[in-house]
Amino acid sequence: MVIVMSPTSSEADIDAIADAVIEAGCEPSVSRGVSRTIIGLVGDVGRLTTSDLRAMAGVADVVTVATSYKLVSRDHHLERSTVWVGGVPIGPGSTTLIAGPCAVETHEQTLRAAEMAKAAGAALLRGGAYKPRTSPYAFQGLGEAGLRILADVREQTGLPIVTEVVDPADVDLVASYADMLQVGTRNMQNFALLQAVGGVGKPVMLKRGMNATIEEWLMAAEYIAQRGNLDIVLCERGIRTFETATRNTLDISAVPTVQRLSHLPVIVDPSHSGGRRDLVLPLACAATAIGADGLIIDIHPHPAQALCDGAQALTGDDIRELARIMAFFPPLAGRARAHPPTPGTTSLQGTLLLVGAGRGAPA
Repeated sequence: MVIVMSPTSSEADIDAIADAVIEAGCEPSVSRGVSRTIIGLVGDVGRLTTSDLRAMAGVADVVTVATSYKLVSRDHHLERSTVWVGGVPIGPGSTTLIAGPCAVETHEQTLRAAEMAKAAGAALLRGGAYKPRTSPYAFQGLGEAGLRILADVREQTGLPIVTEVVDPADVDLVASYADMLQVGTRNMQNFALLQAVGGVGKPVMLKRGMNATIEEWLMAAEYIAQRGNLDIVLCERGIRTFETATRNTLDISAVPTVQRLSHLPVIVDPSHSGGRRDLVLPLACAATAIGADGLIIDIHPHPAQALCDGAQALTGDDIRELARIMAFFPPLAGRARAHPPTPGTTSLQGTLLLVGAGRGAPA
């Protein structure tokens, strides 16, 4: 059982509920997020009734769930969620393209990649300032200098930023620049990092671990939600199998499976799953057709000179083909194509344009 407190609840309200839970023989687990407090109940909850708990001061909702990932499950939230990132929606009814360079190298390279991403239909800009790499000798990113470049490019293009954070100590710094924090595959079960991003008050993209089951992925999301942050987007980026013809194996079935189990949006990374430029667009088509809520794709103006993952980065004619896919496929699936935010929008509103129908986002 989970008790969700109102944003206006007081410490006295929380203490009163904790006392009632203890008196009933259960143990309360209080998690204080930026915008809300959640109280999880451990023990025999049969002695507590949801009606009595809902009647207590400061309680917004009481949820009884059977799954171990209580907060991110459809049991907790029957309708699928939309996460807003700098005025851009990610969720049911829309298809959101996130694109840009795998790694920020220079201002010129990042700006050019952002312009290419926007031409392809991207609503959000991806770019790595911190890069966890398998080899200690590979390019590890520019750090804060890369974050400053991303912020400058956002100012020039209007594209909100999605960027990775790899260390709990850097969460506040990265959050001061980014519109969305990304937790990569190697850190999916870095529980200290998950808790840190859950408490910072920014939307989070959680990539599936390369060896993770769907349940482990959802349990990792639960760590973030348990800190009061339900603005989580799940990203299927391919898993490690015995197959060697591709970099990873894209588990396309994970999209509808997770959408059945969880209310969180699910996007797909065709770049890191295929690992080759010629596979990215076919996998993007497949992900869109199966109902993914978005795509995250690597783009680079000069892939041959890229310091990170150049073999999978789109460029040239690929960009025009990606633009065609983004214009053609979402309407066929009954979805809107998410567009960059209009000036003055916030994280609670954005612009949705359904190609051929002109449907707007809710005010």
